[in-house]
Amino acid sequence: MWQKLKHWAQRVEQEIDVYRRVLAHAHTPWYAKAVLGLALAYFVLPIDLIPDPIPVLGQLDDLLIVPGLIWLALKLIPPQIVTGCREEAQQRASE
Repeated sequence: MWQKLKHWAQRVEQEIDVYRRVLAHAHTPWYAKAVLGLALAYFVLPIDLIPDPIPVLGQLDDLLIVPGLIWLALKLIPPQIVTGCREEAQQRASE
């Protein structure tokens, strides 16, 4: 179980590295950067559409909105940019 958890944590770290590289890439469209930035801001800022003290719904909006915004941002970015950034992140992770 610990091995699976460690593998999952490494995958999350690698995905965050991919998003960082996509944001820094010169050919990423500004609107995709804005959507990805909004997803990250929504995740870290204390402002929520549905307050967290509301049972289930308070946490559910975070689990739906953030991945949805990330998915949308990745759809707005040309696939070759995402692929290149993913390959760079994998090379860094294997070092």
